[in-house]
This record gives sequence, structure tokens and C-alpha cells, in this order.
Amino acid sequence: MKKTSLFRSFLALLFFSFFSCSQEASGPTDPDREEWINLFDGSGMQDWTPKFAGYKLGENFKNRFVYKDSLLSVRYNPQDSFQTHFGHLFYKDKFSYYKLKATYRFVGEQMPGAPAWAFRNNGLMLHCQSPESMGLEQDFPISLEMQLLGGNGTDERSTGNLCSPGTHVIMYDTLFTPHCVSSSSKTYHGDQWVRVEALVLGDSLIRHIVEGEPVLEYSKPIIGGRYVNGHDSSLVIEGKAVKEGYISIQAETHPIDFRSIRLLNLCGCMDKKARNYKSYFVKADNSLCIY
Repeated sequence: MKKTSLFRSFLALLFFSFFSCSQEASGPTDPDREEWINLFDGSGMQDWTPKFAGYKLGENFKNRFVYKDSLLSVRYNPQDSFQTHFGHLFYKDKFSYYKLKATYRFVGEQMPGAPAWAFRNNGLMLHCQSPESMGLEQDFPISLEMQLLGGNGTDERSTGNLCSPGTHVIMYDTLFTPHCVSSSSKTYHGDQWVRVEALVLGDSLIRHIVEGEPVLEYSKPIIGGRYVNGHDSSLVIEGKAVKEGYISIQAETHPIDFRSIRLLNLCGCMDKKARNYKSYFVKADNSLCIY
């Protein structure tokens, strides 16, 4: 009788523990806790797809995008020479409203024969067209580039700039059509790690941040302008608003390392009754709500 009673008590305790854990797992999450997505966290590049000018989607030309020593890197062989095979590495999902954080450093020497503008030059390409829509020979995606630049040890050279392949933006209430504009950031010489962020709110606001300091801001990006070659011209609808897209990094001609790339989605369930409501969302998509 005693053994039976103990056994029943054990079963009751086990059931209660399981039920409590299940309730906790399915209960509401902390609405203020930020849930960052690790686009790259040092564990591999399986969620990224390369596209090089002149090569099919998915072909990592000369293995220039590299995962090694917990870093996502761009590397060139000593015998390489510049042949305009610009590359981009695309993350698998597209986003519209988000915060993006990355930590990078430039290293080593530029590929021989490469143009001077590409020295210690890379970029976080925001609101990119899909990699599947890029032409075989296309050099750059239609996008907004948060340009990453390193110093040469002597001259001033800001980072977190804006370049606009196939796009225009509004800056200071005026349509801005030049290809690139410099930010107000300081210059980062040598191989030091640099932290950059982008606040992207659809097409209403995009802000570049370097080491915690806002350095550039613009809004209302639209399709337009030049500086994209080999693309499908049917995708170029002049004046069309650019409200969302993919994120990519570049392989232009200079080695670079990324230690981390993280994203906080600002679009989601904004119904406070839902289990997955988040107080920091700024764009509602209540089709995602879980009750």
C-alpha cells in the first residue's frame, strides 16, 4: 500500500512538472525582451548565398566568401588579378523594418590591378532586389549600400556612407541623385574592428550609425539612376518606392572579416493580447499573432 501511494505521488509530481513546463513554454513571452536574429554568429554561412557577376547564383567564385575561424570573410588568392567579377553574399530572408548590427575589420592587401576606389571598400547592401532576379552579368544589386571604408593610414576617409546602385533617396527634403555621399563618421585606419548599425523603417527612414553615433540619415528611397549593369531592365520602374528587400555583403577587391551580423525585426504582432506581442515593434503584421 505504501509503495502504491509513493508511486502515485511520483506520477502526480511528474504530471505537474510537465504541465507547468508546457504552460511556461506556451505562455506569453516578455514583450520588452528583444529577440535578435543572428544572420551570422560565427557558426557558419549556410544561410547565405553568393552571386558573382558572370556566374550562376550559388557559385562561390574562387571561394572568395570564406567561413573560417568563426569569421565570415572575403579572401583573394595571391595570383588573382582584377577582372570585374564583383560578388555579393545574400542572406536568405528579406526584411522591411529592422535594426541591423555588424562588426567588421579590413585586413591584408587589395587585389592587384583593382581600382583605387575599391581599396578597403565593402558594404552592407540594404533593401536589395532578390538574388534570383539578378542578371548573369549583373555587377551590383539594385539596393541601398551602407558603404564600409577603411583608412589608408594618412588621409581622412569616413565609413557608414551611402551609395545608391539603381536608386535615389530623399536627403534634407531634396531628391538626392549623386551615387555616393559621405557620412560624418571618423576615419578608421588599420585592421581595427568597427561596429556599425542601420535603422531601417521601410521607406520612411534609414539611419546609419557608427560606433554608437548617428552619421547619416535619409528617407523615401526609389528606383532610379545608374551604376548597375547587366540587370533585367524590366525591374527598373523609375520612381517605384523601395520598401523592403534582402541584405547582402560585398566582395569587391579587398579582404574583410565580419565577426557578427545581427538583426532585430521591428515588424510583427502588435496585438497586446497575443503571446508574441513585442513592445518595440513599429510596424504591425497581426497575421503573425499567436494566441
